[in-house]
Amino acid sequence: MSSTRFLALVFATAGTVFSQTTIPVVVELFTSEGCSSCPPADDLLSRLDAPAGRGGKQRAPLPPGIEVITLGEHVDYWDQLGWKDRFSSPLFSARQQDYGQAFKVAAVYTPQVVVNGGIQVLGSDSRAVQDAIRKAADDPRADVKLTLSSNQTVTIRVGKLPPGSHQAEMLLAITESGVDTGVFGGENSGRILHHAAVVRSLSSLGRLDPKNPGEYTADARLSFKAEWNRLNLKLVLFVQDRTTRRILGAATLKP
Repeated sequence: MSSTRFLALVFATAGTVFSQTTIPVVVELFTSEGCSSCPPADDLLSRLDAPAGRGGKQRAPLPPGIEVITLGEHVDYWDQLGWKDRFSSPLFSARQQDYGQAFKVAAVYTPQVVVNGGIQVLGSDSRAVQDAIRKAADDPRADVKLTLSSNQTVTIRVGKLPPGSHQAEMLLAITESGVDTGVFGGENSGRILHHAAVVRSLSSLGRLDPKNPGEYTADARLSFKAEWNRLNLKLVLFVQDRTTRRILGAATLKP
């Protein structure tokens, strides 16, 4: 999977303060079209992603004020087992392995959900996922904003990182929802799989030093592939501690 191309400059400015009206919580699902245990987790991610009533789906119940930001990351280690997932990437397999080291688990698995980079649970366990989201909503966070500057450019603003943060990385994902695949091999052969928040691109925009006070600002130029349905795309910016892997803030925007 090729990364989206970005032109970005980062600046530190003094003392600007802003706030978000909702509490963002990032839910990453590591999944594969070749895994027969994954469709229930894909469905749960879809219900977390969908506003109430959209597409006939009932949104997973959560307290008001929480914005669940979903990322469907398709790993590639299932691709040699009868079906090649067209959304899979070694980038997501490597990202999952990084989490495995952070959580000190014996082995990674699918479907696995990681919430705000700090809690991992079985991706099809709705109650465990919702409990993890509620717990993560209490974490201290930086305020993050995305603004569409033009048809192909976004402006990024990140407030001061929470106390105790280490060097952090700004990551920008492009996700696509409403994607279906007819599967003709492997464990899900004969099924039509429905996906939400498929990560089409994930790119680093640079690193932040918590010792530098103030607001960080960046401009990023975007490019979209022709086969992506722009009506179903979403930009997701999140800031991740490079030491603990915890996500320190996030924001979304429709391009």
